[in-house]
Amino acid sequence: MDKKQIHRELVFKAMRSSGAGGQNVNKVSSKVELTFIIDTSEGLSDKEKERIQLKLKSRLTNDGALILQCDEARSQHRNKDLVVKRFFEILKNALVVPKKRKPTKPTKSSKEKRLKSKKITADKKAARKKPDLGK
Repeated sequence: MDKKQIHRELVFKAMRSSGAGGQNVNKVSSKVELTFIIDTSEGLSDKEKERIQLKLKSRLTNDGALILQCDEARSQHRNKDLVVKRFFEILKNALVVPKKRKPTKPTKSSKEKRLKSKKITADKKAARKKPDLGK
């Protein structure tokens, strides 16, 4: 993953934020929308592209674009920094390959411990029964 190349491929669009904000909200475009098309990216290898498309399937558009928006801050520059940081965090998490699980066998002592506790429970339940008075 070539971060510099990917950063060059990002497309930004500024728009007006929604919600409360007084007079400022109607005239300043502080909301930032980031668009990244995975298929045409030169900063990712083919394997990385496949992995990202598999992991982020629910977040991608039909044409394979990842769109993120940020309107947390009042400044357009701050929102741009926040959305870029979030974008690279999402990419990093999508590219993490989980460790393969190695199946292990239970130890001899854990088997004995389990059987001992089963025996104690069985004895406890047997003691609750009414005694057999020689019928």
